[in-house]
Amino acid sequence: MHVGRTALSFVLAASLAACGGGGSSSPPPNTGGGPAPAPTPTPTPSACSLRAQQDFADQVLNEWYLFPDLLATVNQASVNSLQAYLDARVAPARAQNRDRGFTFATSIAEENALINSGSSAGFGIRLAFDNAARRVFVAEAFEGANGLAAGLDRGSEITAIGTTSANLQTVSSLMASGGAQAVVDALGPSTAGTTRVLRFVQPGGATIESSITKTDFSLDPVSDRFGTLILNDGGKQVGYLNLRTFIVADAAEQLRQAYGQFAAQGVTELIIDLRYNGGGLVSVADTMGDLMGEGRIGQVWSRTILRPSKAAENETRLFRSEVNAIAPTRVAFIATGATASASELVTNSMIPYLNDNIALIGANSFGKPVGQFGFDLAACDLRVRAVTFQTVNANDQGEYFSGLASVMPNTCSAGDDISRALGDPQEASIATALDFLAGRSCAAPITGGQIAIAGGVNQTQRARAGLDLPERQMLQPQRPNAAQFEIPGLF
Repeated sequence: MHVGRTALSFVLAASLAACGGGGSSSPPPNTGGGPAPAPTPTPTPSACSLRAQQDFADQVLNEWYLFPDLLATVNQASVNSLQAYLDARVAPARAQNRDRGFTFATSIAEENALINSGSSAGFGIRLAFDNAARRVFVAEAFEGANGLAAGLDRGSEITAIGTTSANLQTVSSLMASGGAQAVVDALGPSTAGTTRVLRFVQPGGATIESSITKTDFSLDPVSDRFGTLILNDGGKQVGYLNLRTFIVADAAEQLRQAYGQFAAQGVTELIIDLRYNGGGLVSVADTMGDLMGEGRIGQVWSRTILRPSKAAENETRLFRSEVNAIAPTRVAFIATGATASASELVTNSMIPYLNDNIALIGANSFGKPVGQFGFDLAACDLRVRAVTFQTVNANDQGEYFSGLASVMPNTCSAGDDISRALGDPQEASIATALDFLAGRSCAAPITGGQIAIAGGVNQTQRARAGLDLPERQMLQPQRPNAAQFEIPGLF
């Protein structure tokens, strides 16, 4: 089993990112250091048996797991799925808050498609639910997908779901009978061609009933609608950047374009909105750092630390030259419990260089200072994502398992106002960020430990963080696909 050197420069951030599912991870390691080989057409049943997959997982964990002393011995015959086996083996680490669903099994083909082109299948919306009120809302809609085309956008409330208009079931009744998972089930599988009739209320009050088909679409990391904006705050130019995910490789080039706009306008104060960003590729996070590293070339951006037996693979990443780089003087990072992994890496790595001129706005982040490498059993289309490294900043700070609020110099509590568009200066978190940048009074500080459990491969073990309020959480399947691991709330 070989891990290419390139793997050390990536982190998926996941699930977990925010969460429990994705999070900082790496591209598949293999002998050549390039893309993982495609699955062979007809693997033998024995090669892909549960026992064979468990044996493969044992090889990975025993050699590479970051916390070898926190691995349990598990009877392979006592579980009926590979994910259940992985959960059982890392249970001691989970009990110490070190691995909250960050070690998982996924599909090579699905994850590669997501990384390479942002490919996913669905309505192209992020959903959040209020468990107590039994309501489901759209937190965000992706361009180029059928959900937005049908009128679903941020702030819309889905009130009923069916396969036809004749068998619509209200969201309230679904949640009363089966909780959030009943809504997930009613929305159907994440496969192109799946059609559902949705009744929803738009922010303006209009009620629409529409038959919407899930299609393949590409996730755009930086929205063309609100991803990069210049906000005017009393005559001062403030750069606003909303990055949806680090998992799509093209995010690096889109970030270069965004910072190019900031550089052209002479912007030095930034609002970086990562409120739903569960993480992704460490390489993209590194590029983002470089774009904020004018005048810092050669200084430490971050350090990657593996288990003692793999210390030879440790790496110090220095700021590198980027044509569109700026030297920000003041930065406000917007976060929620869905903010994780690579998002947290970027925020934490900027602390030593901004000192008191950096703040966390909104709610506490998820708390995932660790990342995964991917290990492939190619014949079975199986990738095991195992926690293999931790990242720290130039000051060797990286113990934020309880969220970034515990290490940030400044925090300002703010809501996630889905009644207003992302990028709107009057939206609660953005308005608070502008207040911080201007030196105006800040809201109450963020308290730690605000993690809302919202699903994942296992509702109790694979936590997907909520939005700004404990009662509103990202809707997540019990068995998320590769895209749902990395994009909290995606349907």
